[in-house]
Amino acid sequence: MSGQRIGYIRVSSIGQNTERQLDGLELDRVFEDKVSAKDIDRPALRNMLGFIREGDTVIIHSMDRLARNLDDLRKLVKELTAQGIKVQFIKESLIFSGEDSPMATLLLSVMGAFAEFERALLRERQREGIELAKKRGAYRGRQRMVTDEQIETIRSRVAAGVPKAKVARDLGINRDTVYKYLSKDNY
Repeated sequence: MSGQRIGYIRVSSIGQNTERQLDGLELDRVFEDKVSAKDIDRPALRNMLGFIREGDTVIIHSMDRLARNLDDLRKLVKELTAQGIKVQFIKESLIFSGEDSPMATLLLSVMGAFAEFERALLRERQREGIELAKKRGAYRGRQRMVTDEQIETIRSRVAAGVPKAKVARDLGINRDTVYKYLSKDNY
C-alpha cells in the first residue's frame, strides 16, 4: 500500500497568497501555516508531523518554505525520513527518502545553505535601506497601535482585576500588546 501525498504550505503573513505553492498537484491533505519560519514551532507543521505516517510523502514547494536555516531544514528532513516518510521539494526537484546517496545529502546541505544565505542578504539589504531612510528622515518606524488613552484603559482595567485576555479582546488588540504596555519599561 502506498502512503498519502501530504502538502505543506507556508507563507510569512496572513496577507500573502499561498495559491502558487503546490498549485495543480494532487494531494490527499494540505497543511498551511501563515507564520514566519524563524523556528520550527508552527501550528500546521506540528499538526502535519502528528498526522503523517510511514509510507507518506510530504510535498513542499521549496526548502525555504519548510525551514529558514540549514540546521532546522536538515533536522526536519532527517526526522521525517527516519520515520519512513519521503520529503519532496518541487522547486529544487529533490526527493529524500532516508536511503539517499551522499550526493543527495550534499545537495540538501548546499541548497539549504544557499537559502539561508539568501535570507541573510535580504535582511542585510533591508537593514541598510532602513538606515538610509532614517538618515533622509523618511523612516519613522512602525506606528503605535494604541493611543495614550487606550494604554491608561489597559492599566486601569487590569489593576481592577479584569483578565488581560478580556482587555485585549475588548480593545481589539493582541494580548502581547497588553503585556507590553503593562511592563515596567512602559510606565
